[in-house]
Amino acid sequence: MSSAFTVTGLCKRYPDFTLDDIDLTLPEGEVMGLVGVNGAGKTTLLRLLTGLAAPDAGDIEVLGYALPTEQVAAKRDIGFASENMRLYRSRTLAWHIDLVKRIYPGWDDVYAEHLMHRFDLRPEQTIGGYSHGQRVKALLLLSLARRPRLLLLDEPTTGLDPVARIEVLEALADVLRDERRSVLFSSHNTHDIEQLADSISFLHKGKLIANRSKEAFLDGWRRVLCIGTSSPELLGWPELAQVRSAGSQTELKVRDWRADLPDRLNASGLRVERVDNMGLEDIFVTTVRAGGAA
Repeated sequence: MSSAFTVTGLCKRYPDFTLDDIDLTLPEGEVMGLVGVNGAGKTTLLRLLTGLAAPDAGDIEVLGYALPTEQVAAKRDIGFASENMRLYRSRTLAWHIDLVKRIYPGWDDVYAEHLMHRFDLRPEQTIGGYSHGQRVKALLLLSLARRPRLLLLDEPTTGLDPVARIEVLEALADVLRDERRSVLFSSHNTHDIEQLADSISFLHKGKLIANRSKEAFLDGWRRVLCIGTSSPELLGWPELAQVRSAGSQTELKVRDWRADLPDRLNASGLRVERVDNMGLEDIFVTTVRAGGAA
C-alpha cells in the first residue's frame, strides 16, 4: 500500500521546544488522529508536512514528493485547515471561492456546490455574518473542493459550542466516508478523534509515544477492578500500565489484555471483580502517566 506521507527521524528544534525523532506513516485512503495536549507538537508536525517549516533533521515525503525541496508540487494536492486560519470578514464566501479557484485549477464547482448544501452555507453572505461553526465549515469547503489527495486538519473543532461541534464532525465524517481521502486530524479532544480516525497517534512533549489502529487501542486496553492489595511483583508485569490501591480495592489499567490475566491475578492474591473497556481519553492519559508505553 502506498503512503500519503512518511516521515523518518524527523526533528525540529525551537528555543523552548523540540519535535524529536518522529517516525510516522499514513497509508493512502486512511484517517489518522493525532492526539496531544496543547504544546505537544501537533501544529509543528503539520507545518512540516505542509512545507511551512523546514526540518532540522530527518526526511519527509508527502504524496511522493520530498519536502521541503519539492513542496511547491506537493502543495497542489494538500488541503490544510486550522483553527488559526482566518477568512476576510467583509467578503462573501463566493468571493473566497473565486479567489481559491484562481489559485488552484483543480477546483471542482459541482463538488463545492454539494458541500455548500451539505454544510448549509449561503455563498452570498459575508464571512462576518457567519457563526464560528459556519466559518469552520467554510474553511473545510475551501480545502475540500480543491479535491486534495491529503487533507491536514489542525484542531478544526476548537472553540465550537457543543451543537456546532457535533454538526461539523457529522458533516466531516460524511464527507470523509464518501471520498476515502487521506487525512491527518489533530486534536486534544479524544472524542473527536475516536469518531473519525482509522489509526491514532499519541504525541507528548515533542515525542511520538504510541501509534496503533483505533481498534488495537480500544480492544487492547482494559480497566480491571480487584479486591485485595497489590503485591510489588505486579509492577514488573509489562501488560500493566498502572496499578493503584485504595483500602481493600486495587485498580489496574491494562495495556495488553489477555484472557488468562484474571487467573494470573487471582494466583497473585487479587480477586477480579469487574473488567471494563477504556475510552481513548483514559488510554491517552494512562499512556502519558506510564511514561509513553502503549
